[in-house]
Amino acid sequence: MRVEEELAQFLPREDMLLTIGVFDGVHLGHRHLISKLVELARKQNLLSGVITFRKHPRELFSPQMSLPYLTTIAEREQLLKKQGVDTVVVLPFDKELSRLNAREFVGLLKKHLRMRGLVVGPDFALGKNREGNVDTLRSLGKETDFAVTIVPPRKIDGEIVSSTAIRNALTEGDMGKVTRLLGRPFSLQGKVISGEHHGAKLGFPTANLSIDPKIAVPPDGVYATRVYIDGREYQAMVNIGRRPTFGEENERTIESYIMNYKQDLYGKEVKIEVIQRLRDEKYFNNIDELKKQIAEDVKRGSEILNM
Repeated sequence: MRVEEELAQFLPREDMLLTIGVFDGVHLGHRHLISKLVELARKQNLLSGVITFRKHPRELFSPQMSLPYLTTIAEREQLLKKQGVDTVVVLPFDKELSRLNAREFVGLLKKHLRMRGLVVGPDFALGKNREGNVDTLRSLGKETDFAVTIVPPRKIDGEIVSSTAIRNALTEGDMGKVTRLLGRPFSLQGKVISGEHHGAKLGFPTANLSIDPKIAVPPDGVYATRVYIDGREYQAMVNIGRRPTFGEENERTIESYIMNYKQDLYGKEVKIEVIQRLRDEKYFNNIDELKKQIAEDVKRGSEILNM
């Protein structure tokens, strides 16, 4: 059994308190739950652990649905570890795991991770057909000696913080709301690749970013951003879109004009924090109009980033 083989690789030195979920984005709602997990684990002299999945369950049950992720699995692991948990366990969510009933899955967690308790939200469920809801888990806990702690969801402005709410705000280009729900700016990470050099011809050389195709991207438009290169922060304007002025409406690109940066970036890994959307991408009648608009974007973006 693949899931058991993967769990068997973890050899916790002490009993554990666990939480389970996809945790895409590691947003404020996730961090609220995980902070309770870490707090309880310390009080009970247990190790804290987060179980997450390489693939969202929806991808298995509805493969025709394209689910854009807010973070890569590597970013998710890094963000989870920053929350102070002792162990992050990454499992495949495949057909084998989906067929395990609640009792079987709990048995594996007790056997391999020395689970003494679960910390979950009120709507949590695990096991085949989501049979392991909170009531079922509590019954199993009494029978097999583990505790179940329910943590109420985190709300902001009356709305439950969720990955779905963040994806919806991102789709609308509402970067302010995205930042509020994430608890940090939304970011894109990837490698700089060669482009068409249109920016250099306009006097605003740009770096084209190649990202994981499964990652969510804000709608086409121009954005004020911060870019991190070799650990240093720079202000930048990013255009996301198909460059209609140049007649390239079939290829969507992420181009970043980085202020006060003159070195070669090709092949470098960079991170872009998207702060605010400035405007839609649009067609310009000539290059002079485009250059004028870019200069205005840079001026306005710089003002926003310096606030």
